[in-house]
Amino acid sequence: MSKMRAVLIKDGHGPIENLYIGETDKPVPTKGQVLVKIVAFGLNRMDQYQRQGDYPAPPGASSILGVEFSGRVTELGEGITKWAVGDEVFGLVGGGAYAEFINCDEGLLLKKPSHLSWVEAASIPENYVTAYQALVKYGEVKKGDHVLVHAGASGVGIAAIQIARESGAATVTATASTTEKLDWLRSIPNGATHTVNYRTDDFAAEVKKTTNGKGVNIVIDSVGQSHWAKNIESLAIDGRMTMLGTSSGSEVPSVNLGPILYKRLRIQGSTLRSRSLQYQTELIASFRDIIDRVTGVNGGGPMRTYIHKVYPWTEIQSAHHEMADNKNSGKIIVEVQ
Repeated sequence: MSKMRAVLIKDGHGPIENLYIGETDKPVPTKGQVLVKIVAFGLNRMDQYQRQGDYPAPPGASSILGVEFSGRVTELGEGITKWAVGDEVFGLVGGGAYAEFINCDEGLLLKKPSHLSWVEAASIPENYVTAYQALVKYGEVKKGDHVLVHAGASGVGIAAIQIARESGAATVTATASTTEKLDWLRSIPNGATHTVNYRTDDFAAEVKKTTNGKGVNIVIDSVGQSHWAKNIESLAIDGRMTMLGTSSGSEVPSVNLGPILYKRLRIQGSTLRSRSLQYQTELIASFRDIIDRVTGVNGGGPMRTYIHKVYPWTEIQSAHHEMADNKNSGKIIVEVQ
């Protein structure tokens, strides 16, 4: 079997220092799959959890880290009619993007628009598709809604803020932990209309002021335990909350079910990586409608992708340290060399 280089983990899991570039088997596309030579891939928090041994790849997916990439089609599996060798694409996978080559189901690939660079394209799939699912599919965002987005300076947070604004939201309040991040989120085109430092201020009280006491229609939360009570307080009648993660913990010691009942709240858990191929394919198909409206930072589009820093893959440990230290406003991208 042919070999390729990939970012591997010594002992299968462990600290950042266990990451190294080594040789492994090059994947072979089977029926319905496309082989892509990767140019760039994006870093996501789930990569950190998987490296630590806390978030295994879903059944059937590569155990190599990485769920989003950009690159060129180099080989076609049986029955592929949508794609041709040489096509420039970007896409979403269950794993395997930290490598020279990757197999991807044809329905999970998107054509790379000419206005996006390889780095920009690699920054889009996980963040924008996750935000789209949370806000449009589950949150059912519509014109005039009030939206609260936690972890606003994260990749998903930045995407959610812009999708909400582009969808006609009346207000979009973002939370973050530093003044620099909050100022930046208000400064970007189609950025947050309001911001709150969750460490020093009460975001539930702030959104009540912003909405004249009504509360927000949608909450996008990846924090969990520490934000739970204030999230419930923040929501308006018939409010919807999409939960993307539980970074502060998953157990809430005491819960008053009353507000959920009398405010008719809808709380939706959301994962993407573990969903069926059919679900992901249908989601990607509906997401295609907004691709042409997403540009790079200087592209002039109503929605933009923001790159924090680009690393060569020989510096994969430094890239993971940057993510672990929570230093980024925008996406960390790695180029395969």
